[in-house]
Amino acid sequence: MIYKRSSALFVEAQTVIPGGVNSPVRAFKSVGGDPIFVKEAKGAYLYDEDGRTLIDYINSWGPMILGHAYQPVVDAVVNKAQKGTSFGMPTEIETDIAKLAIEMVPDIDKIRFVNSGTEACMSAIRLARGFTDREKIIKFSGCYHGHSDSFLIQAGSGAVTFGTPNSPGVTKGTAKDTLLADYNNLDQIEALFKANPNEIAAIIVEPVAGNMGCIPPKNGFLEGLRTLCDQNNALLIFDEVMTGFRLAKGGVQELKNVRADIVTFGKVIGGGLPVGAFAARNEIMNHLAPLGPVYQAGTLSGNPLAMAAGLAMLTEINNDEKLFARLEEKTAYLHKGIAEALTSHGVVHTINRVGSMISVHFAEDEVVDFKTAALGDNETFKKFFHGLLAEGIYIAPSAYETWFITDALTYKDLDTTIHAVHKVASTL
Repeated sequence: MIYKRSSALFVEAQTVIPGGVNSPVRAFKSVGGDPIFVKEAKGAYLYDEDGRTLIDYINSWGPMILGHAYQPVVDAVVNKAQKGTSFGMPTEIETDIAKLAIEMVPDIDKIRFVNSGTEACMSAIRLARGFTDREKIIKFSGCYHGHSDSFLIQAGSGAVTFGTPNSPGVTKGTAKDTLLADYNNLDQIEALFKANPNEIAAIIVEPVAGNMGCIPPKNGFLEGLRTLCDQNNALLIFDEVMTGFRLAKGGVQELKNVRADIVTFGKVIGGGLPVGAFAARNEIMNHLAPLGPVYQAGTLSGNPLAMAAGLAMLTEINNDEKLFARLEEKTAYLHKGIAEALTSHGVVHTINRVGSMISVHFAEDEVVDFKTAALGDNETFKKFFHGLLAEGIYIAPSAYETWFITDALTYKDLDTTIHAVHKVASTL
């Protein structure tokens, strides 16, 4: 289906923006066709430049947990903007949101705000290296922690080999300090520690993966990471850019009752504005400048508009004791409906779900890591994506991205979505 206005805007954008987009996944390269240009959004709905209304299941890749243009957040931003948009000086609201975040999340004493999840993860790695006086880190294939050089690494030939750059511009010297393992595989982590004694500063992990579709941690996986870090004097970093304040008030640390040494945040914590943060206990955070030797800075970090949006969002979440139960129930309802629809038409699939994160993998076997996620039928996904889009349902334009459920979705919206899946499944 051709969306004339969006297609024309995409042609124009490509003349002045690389690929016509400011983040690659928006370009529809993995699904084909031209991207949809959004004009506005409200609640659970997107309104595109061609005049269509779409039920939204990406929700700005996670932040819109309460829906688009959520009034308390909008009011907070508008009121703050009237008093100035940036000062480059301390403001009281920075302390207010810091106090609230620390109250909501277990095992953190101090938090520092930055402008994106990438910045948060990059800073967390620098802090871990500075605190431990070690250089190597472990990350997992398929986990995405932003586009900092240390994270754009692909796997080598085995669990104990160095990674290699998978983006030009990332040096081999940077890559040698990043070690790769498969998600949910503790044996590989143990092997890496044995092969690199007293050299590994930290493990960084999405405690519930969302960048290879939604992939839950197996029972004992996060606990095992905690134990191995303790045994080897390394730090455990939870990248909760997606999961923080979405799967529970305190994120996965609360949900799974596993302590991380450093936690990174983004998405929900900014209420839709570009905000990231990283947090830890005092002995680690006090290594940051100006208290300690690890330097990190940002002119617009903690700017009043972002802090106002984030504070309004976290306040709403903190005050709503039934929010996460509602989200869980809606996501479970959607899961059941999609599974029944696909099964009724004989479509091979598996569905992963944790809280308000869910993804459909067109694969027969359980999806537990990047290798098993990559076994999914991408051609089927492309047809599924465009079929749903034609029915007014917008999901992530990639088989390797989770869907995010918003509280603004009604059960009527969910039933409309399930009906659309039935219709599309009959053509797959």
